[in-house]
Amino acid sequence: MRRNLYLQVLVAIAVGVALGAWRPDLARQLKPLGDVFVKAVRMLIGPVVFCTVAGGLAGLSDLGRLGRVGWKALLYFEVVTTAALGIGLVVARTVQPGAGFHVNPATLDTGAMSGYTAEASHSGVVAFLTHIVPGTFVGAFAEGDALQVLFLAILTGVVLARMGERGRMLGSVLHELTEVFFGLVNLVVRAAPLAALGAMAFTVGAYGLGTLVSLGKLMASVYLTCLLFILLVLGGILRAHGFSVGGVLRMIREELLIVLDTSSSESA
Repeated sequence: MRRNLYLQVLVAIAVGVALGAWRPDLARQLKPLGDVFVKAVRMLIGPVVFCTVAGGLAGLSDLGRLGRVGWKALLYFEVVTTAALGIGLVVARTVQPGAGFHVNPATLDTGAMSGYTAEASHSGVVAFLTHIVPGTFVGAFAEGDALQVLFLAILTGVVLARMGERGRMLGSVLHELTEVFFGLVNLVVRAAPLAALGAMAFTVGAYGLGTLVSLGKLMASVYLTCLLFILLVLGGILRAHGFSVGGVLRMIREELLIVLDTSSSESA
C-alpha cells in the first residue's frame, strides 16, 4: 500500500507540473488542496503526542529514574540539535539552494511567517518557560502548540504513574486511543497525492517551470543534510553504544514513513 501511495504521489506531482505549465490560472486555484492536507495533519498531532507520552509514562514505576533519564535526554537533545544546525548551515552555505529562485517578495504570503517573527522579537528564557504552561488544558490542543501538549502529557503521565494499578489501566486506554489517532493519520495520508498535485500545480503556475530547478536543489540539500546527520552524528552515537544505523532505522520505519508522507515538521 505504501509503494502504491508513493507511486500515486509521483504521478500527482507530474500532473501538477504539467497543469501548472499548461493552465497556470487554474493551477493557482489548487493551492487549498495542499493547505487543507497540512491542517488535517496538524489537527491530529496534539492528541497523538499526548496519548503516546502520557500512556508511556503511566507504565513507569520508578519516577526517580524518569527524572534522571529526562535530564540526560534534554542534554542529548540540545547537543545533537546544535550539531544538526551546524550541518544544515554548512550545506546551505555550500549549495545555496535559493540561488536563482527569482521571486518577488511582494507576491509572497508572509502571514505564515508573521507569527514566528512576532514570537522571536520577545523570546527569552523566561518567556519560553512561561509559554510552556497553557492558559487552559484544552487550549494547548485548540492552538496546536506541541510544546504545551507535551508539558500536559508529562504531568498527566507522572500522575498516572503515581496511581499504581489504576494509572496503568488508564495508560492502557491511552495506548488504545493512540491506535485510533494513528488510524486517522493513515486515513489523512491517503490524500497525499491530491495535496502533492495542488502544491506542485500552484508552485509551477505561480512561479513558472524554472522554479523546479531551485526546488530540486532545495530538496537535494535537505536530503544531503539528513544523510550527513544520520551517518556522522547519529551513526557515531549509535556505534559508540553498540547499535547499527540500519537496525534503528528499521525499528522506526513506520514513523519515518508517516513523516515522509506528510512532509511536515509537525508530524516529525
